[in-house]
Amino acid sequence: MARNLILSGGPFHDFAATSAALVAGVLAEVGVESEITEDIAGALSEPSEVQLITVNALRWQMDHDRFADLRDEWRFALPAQARTTLLDHLDRGGGLLCMHSASICFDDWQGWPRVLGGCWTWPKSHHPPLGWTGVRVHGDHPVVEGLRDFDVVDEVYSDLDILPDVEPLASSNGQPLVWARPVRRGRVFYDALGHDTRSYDNEVHRAMLQRAALWLLKRPVTITE
Repeated sequence: MARNLILSGGPFHDFAATSAALVAGVLAEVGVESEITEDIAGALSEPSEVQLITVNALRWQMDHDRFADLRDEWRFALPAQARTTLLDHLDRGGGLLCMHSASICFDDWQGWPRVLGGCWTWPKSHHPPLGWTGVRVHGDHPVVEGLRDFDVVDEVYSDLDILPDVEPLASSNGQPLVWARPVRRGRVFYDALGHDTRSYDNEVHRAMLQRAALWLLKRPVTITE
């Protein structure tokens, strides 16, 4: 069974619930055993022995006037050793599953957008109110091949800064939301959906994430919706 470390926690979201939904409703069904932690710096303070690392968190410096009243405990700078651990994980061929607000995380690390494939940029990036949206699936990548379009209750992250070589696998309202890419010897998958547990109620979304986990682990992608 593959081992997965879920980096969780932060404001504006029920990360405890969404991380649990990822574990029980998605990853366990494809043979992935997960550990959840909110101690991101501590968990990445030494080399990782897991095959998969998941970022389901909102941890960043919050150097923006609109966040002046937030508790200092949510303000986060990623230590140098943690950056090294993530890069070494990819160098060893590991997988990195990044959910929703991962594109906002680690804003003190200039290399993070190059790992992820894009990032949220204040004040350009934004999202409409949480609600129903239609998601279009694109292309023939193994993660999405044969999957149908679907509707989901979620936030549509909009006007992200995305690297030119990123090819979206799913979008909503013309906004790229999902992509997969090789990084070093490993693989990275980003899914901008997942604001709350309703996002995982849709069977197509769950199937896509299960396929993503198998692809990140370099295993045959055999999940059907």
